[in-house]
Amino acid sequence: MNETIGSQALMEALLHENVSLVFGYPGGQALSIYNALYEYQNRLEHILVRHEQGAVHAAQGYARVSGKTGVVVVTSGPGIANTITGIADAMIDSTPVVVIAGQVSTSLLGTDAFQEIDVIGVTQPITKWAYQVRNAEDIPWAVARAFYIASSGRPGPVVLDITKNAQTGCLSYRPAAITHIAGYTPVPEMEPEAIAQAAQLINKANRPLALVGQGVVLGKAETELLAFLRKAGIPAASTIMGLSALPSGEPLNMGMLGMHGNVAPNLKTNECDVLIAIGMRFDDRVTGDVNTYARQAKIIHFDIDPAEVDKNIKVTVPILGNVKETLPAVTALLQPATHDEWRAAFALPQEKEMQTVIRPELFPTTGPLKMGEVVHRVSEATGHNAVLVTDVGQNQMMGLRYFKFTQPRSVVTSGGLGTMGFGLPAAIGAKLGAPERTVCLFAGDGGLQMTIQELGTIMQSDIAVKIILLNNNFLGMVRQWQELFFEERYSATVMKNPDFVGIAAAYGIPGRKVSRREELDGAIREMLETKGAYLLEAQVVQKGMVYPMVPAGASITAPIMK
Repeated sequence: MNETIGSQALMEALLHENVSLVFGYPGGQALSIYNALYEYQNRLEHILVRHEQGAVHAAQGYARVSGKTGVVVVTSGPGIANTITGIADAMIDSTPVVVIAGQVSTSLLGTDAFQEIDVIGVTQPITKWAYQVRNAEDIPWAVARAFYIASSGRPGPVVLDITKNAQTGCLSYRPAAITHIAGYTPVPEMEPEAIAQAAQLINKANRPLALVGQGVVLGKAETELLAFLRKAGIPAASTIMGLSALPSGEPLNMGMLGMHGNVAPNLKTNECDVLIAIGMRFDDRVTGDVNTYARQAKIIHFDIDPAEVDKNIKVTVPILGNVKETLPAVTALLQPATHDEWRAAFALPQEKEMQTVIRPELFPTTGPLKMGEVVHRVSEATGHNAVLVTDVGQNQMMGLRYFKFTQPRSVVTSGGLGTMGFGLPAAIGAKLGAPERTVCLFAGDGGLQMTIQELGTIMQSDIAVKIILLNNNFLGMVRQWQELFFEERYSATVMKNPDFVGIAAAYGIPGRKVSRREELDGAIREMLETKGAYLLEAQVVQKGMVYPMVPAGASITAPIMK
């Protein structure tokens, strides 16, 4: 077999993993990789971002909507260091990403050579696997192992640190395949006894409630989830990461859980007799005070990761495995039920929230524009068929509360890490991962400016992202906490902002700023009808609040409503 240099072998290995798109930024220790990429540009599309953090967030958005593994290529030193936030974000939100970094030659390792950092030492705590490739012949094996680890079991990020001599060295390339790693069990074996115990608890339940997490989406188990819920008449609510696992219009869908979630499912969590957690990890923003959380309920926990069982909440029956397999196994043993009386009990708190919070937010008649009404009107205008991408803050919670979904894989947000600046590059990746779908990004004036340079990526690669900027001239969510818990001491949260529409125009992106309610529908229509990217800046109420809100550490049954 003809000899191949390491960087060419890397390209072949990526193609062998069915990679067609990579995000990245070149630099000194990745020049050999980029030189090889030049010869493969017809088969491997490269998206040139404007900052390496943006590359990882874009890869995350791509992975979330496509179900594939996102790929990033960067250089050594500051190049890989700039990816750390994105890698940590991908780890906590279980997003499959492979980050490939150039590194100095093996002979220079440990000498503090120009642009050398200890990549493995820095990234190991925030990855599923981090590995330094020092020999060209190890590249096919390392790439195959990286993709297997990143995408199997509970997904997550992997880092490959490839030294310069490995990139330029020669090998006889043969594609590698990894289907098993000693000591690594990505999917635990399903236990029939646990399946039977869970079914028995559900069959005896009078007030069952299901909590739906991202594990359903990652397991591609949306159809199995619906069959499970409908057979037993179980009402369900979702974490922010699991929101589009159920269509918004599904009668059993009771809304969103957590700190800014819907009142009814939060209250009923502490009234149900059987709580069924499906692919979620009992995050503190969902549970509130764990000492008062679902104390009355028998708890069934479906999860692929044994480390999550009993970590935050003690459960009655753990069911380990992929929910695409474990859910149908339980469903087969369920007795048909409707639980009409229990489901009807959600109506009273739903109506209270509608009157106190939702109607005033979505349908105001006077005063400045509200964040929620902008989100609602955009969702309506897209027929609820768009992909929602959010940044972090009030824009995020309003987007998640009021955007509606008809299709799975329709939510891209930074859940566990809460990374401001996530939204714009993630929306780029989401559009490339689902080019046939409308992608709507909701961002605040603070978060947008953290990665605003990625407008250059949109310009260069002609990516049709619809950007809705909810501008309140504040770091809104921090200001909300300052108002509620720090006596309105607005320390470092007032924002003096630039001309956002003018900045977008400089990148060749059309836009419009609206502040009056009667302008909004026309502006949204113009945005959606414009070919390519568009920036719609909505000047919203300065001191808007996201309600309901369960204060940190409080019981989920004690939300602030207004």
